[in-house]
Amino acid sequence: MKAIRKFTVRAVLPGPLAALEELAGNLRWSWHEPTRQLFERIAPELWREIGADPVALLGAVDPRRLDELAQDHDYVAQVESTRDGLRDYLDRPRWYQGLEGEKPAAIAYFSPEFGIAAALPQYSGGLGILAGDHLKSASDLGLPLVGVGLFYRAGYFSQAISPDGWQMESYPLLDPDGLPLAVLRRADGSAVQVSLALPDDRTLHARVWQAKVGRVRLLLLDADIPENADDLRLVTDRLYGGGGEHRLLQELLLGIGGARAVKLWSSLHGLPEPDVFHTNEGHAGFLGLERISSLIGEGLNFQEALQVARAGTVFTTHTPVAAGIDRFERSLVRRYFGTDLLPGVDVEDLLALGAESYSGGSSEVFNMAVMGLRLGQHANGVSTLHGEVSRRMFNGLWPGFDSADVPITSITNGVHAQSWTDPALKSLANAKLGTSDTSTANWASPDVSDQDLWSVRGQMRLQFVEDARRRLHNAWRDQNPGGIPPAWMGRVFDPNVLTIGFARRVPTYKRLTLMLHDPERLRALLLHPEHPIQIVIAGKSHPADEEGKRLIQKIVQFAADPALRTRIAFLPDYNIAMAQLMYPGTDVWLNNPLRPLEACGTSGMKAALNGALNLSILDGWWPEYYDGKNGWAIPSADSAGDSAERDRLEAEALYDLIEHQVAPTFYERNGDDVPERWVSNIRHTLSTLSPALSADRMVSEYVQRLYRPAGHYEALMSANNYRAARELAAWKGRIVSAWPQVAVTHVESGGVSSVPEVGDELHLRAHVQLGGLVAEDVTVEVVYGKSVGTDELRDVVNQALEPVLVKEAPAGGATLFTGTVELDRAGTFGYTVRVVPKNDLLISPAEMGLVAVAG
Repeated sequence: MKAIRKFTVRAVLPGPLAALEELAGNLRWSWHEPTRQLFERIAPELWREIGADPVALLGAVDPRRLDELAQDHDYVAQVESTRDGLRDYLDRPRWYQGLEGEKPAAIAYFSPEFGIAAALPQYSGGLGILAGDHLKSASDLGLPLVGVGLFYRAGYFSQAISPDGWQMESYPLLDPDGLPLAVLRRADGSAVQVSLALPDDRTLHARVWQAKVGRVRLLLLDADIPENADDLRLVTDRLYGGGGEHRLLQELLLGIGGARAVKLWSSLHGLPEPDVFHTNEGHAGFLGLERISSLIGEGLNFQEALQVARAGTVFTTHTPVAAGIDRFERSLVRRYFGTDLLPGVDVEDLLALGAESYSGGSSEVFNMAVMGLRLGQHANGVSTLHGEVSRRMFNGLWPGFDSADVPITSITNGVHAQSWTDPALKSLANAKLGTSDTSTANWASPDVSDQDLWSVRGQMRLQFVEDARRRLHNAWRDQNPGGIPPAWMGRVFDPNVLTIGFARRVPTYKRLTLMLHDPERLRALLLHPEHPIQIVIAGKSHPADEEGKRLIQKIVQFAADPALRTRIAFLPDYNIAMAQLMYPGTDVWLNNPLRPLEACGTSGMKAALNGALNLSILDGWWPEYYDGKNGWAIPSADSAGDSAERDRLEAEALYDLIEHQVAPTFYERNGDDVPERWVSNIRHTLSTLSPALSADRMVSEYVQRLYRPAGHYEALMSANNYRAARELAAWKGRIVSAWPQVAVTHVESGGVSSVPEVGDELHLRAHVQLGGLVAEDVTVEVVYGKSVGTDELRDVVNQALEPVLVKEAPAGGATLFTGTVELDRAGTFGYTVRVVPKNDLLISPAEMGLVAVAG
């Protein structure tokens, strides 16, 4: 049989139900429970079968059922009321509209993946889910934000597990016409396209799909169109697929094509172009070069255009390891940019942005994260610990500065509460506390009894157990067509047993198999006669990661033991739909990465929003929020002699916690069979973590700490025909040229007694050679604090010294700077004097990476 061509035929809705199309076309249904219930009511069994997808439901339901509902006046009224609610949500001013003062008119958010709903599988893991949650909260808060990504015809991949436990990948093609997407079109109906010039006189074209995510629009570029040659149609074939050149093409399309798509979209809708551009990880970094090229077209030179582009760019890094960064061969980058791709941009200027020009770097590669940091004046990690790791990791870009000075801040990730909180918990909050917003509900209120909380936790656990069994049955049938699943599959997991969840991507550092370190110890915990546990595991390994696949295989083979297979199971094809039942259905969420390699780890956040307790290494977000009552901290054996010893020590600590603290507390019941201490911890978790872990908190932090400053600096750079950008570029050029001659030639100190005491004053006189600069170009400061070791200071304070003005300094002579430091604390005191560039348009003394320190 020839290959079958497939396309989606959309249902024709009866007139009274026409509003359903409007509701299905906006992905707000993915987090708005009343809308979901409205669609579920059409055909409950079909709704569950097709994965809670309104577009697919309307295409599959029997038209006679729609005709029947069209005669149901109550249902029609509910449809119209829900449609009116959506319109009100889209039009009514929200938090952002109420912000006073300067704020960006528009924000563009770029990410290689977006996880919004199972119906739009354009994600692989946490990065994409975070991006989806960012868009949803941006919508709820009213941000004028547009998302930009790629449309992958095969998404990431579908996962199956072979009988011997090996991961198998398949790539079912998606039909965009069957998804909640629409082609971006001009007023005359023609489809918008963006085009990129490639080597050998070739051109890459892409159409633009758009998805409505509440108030936010998501633009997805698609290269699979007839205008492209066959090989170029595959550029957007799958997420994170292909080799170096394929990935480079994807990232060129995402960054450069995406920036062009945003410009066209803004123009077509009569909206202002974004003044802030946020790149979620380095994959979209080329967008900054497209902006530079556009500015050069307006008459700026490269360095002037760079100041404007940097000022309005936010760069978020998610990786704590160098191996997680995209690096391309410089020769490949040179080849692609030695075209008309970016008019006005010299290839050498471009290559310098991604150069690893620091100790340990390679001269042969182009580093996307390094370019992201050089193009983004505003940069952040995704947890407090990850911010510290990032400052150390990228310290080489700011030579001479301590890692604490590196201009990378942190905003801890959050998760979208309405998407990830189970409807049963929302219903409880609504019934007892008068709100379905579980992140703001008063869970400490006595209106919610211990029995209420325990009962709803039991409902969620049962719901998950039933779903897990159904998934295992379906996976077995896929491997054994026509067969009858074995009876034991109907007994997998017990809704009354302590349930531990572990689900995430499967790189080695996340240590999926740490729980197997002592198989007999784990077996004893699973089968404990009084305090049994059960463990559900899920996750995908990258198709090229053979070691990750071996870890999955070890888990699957261990769980195949007939004595254990109802207590531990690996669920294949982890996705949003599975996760939305797994997080609420587990009592404990396990996370045991190698500290500090977990950037954030938002899966544990989603579990906590449902009252689950975390059992985790103090990595990612957990060190900020663990308080001894919202879960357990697995001790880290960082100082172990080798990795095997570290695994052994941390695995033993994990077993001990489960055996002696976690399980006994869960099974310690009162006369009503309620575990009072456990429920107290649930209540505490919901009360304290729900607001803090919310994506609303995260997005509002981005607005106040990064978007508003970025918008402010971009406006300063752009005003008066880019006057400030031109002046800043010229000033920087003068500073860089003179800096080799800048030096602290001599420091004199006095004023303290022979035995210094708290309250003494240290008087400093620093002689500084300015190398042709003037005092206003620099800050000369004393850096002091507690001396630790040979060259390290802690609790550091920076205090500027003032220039001593003289009528006439000797030619080529040093300028004198003076100041006084009060010794306000006891202990070992240390200080040095340094010189850094000073300009009101710099956001950090370290921004230019230039420093001169007293010898």
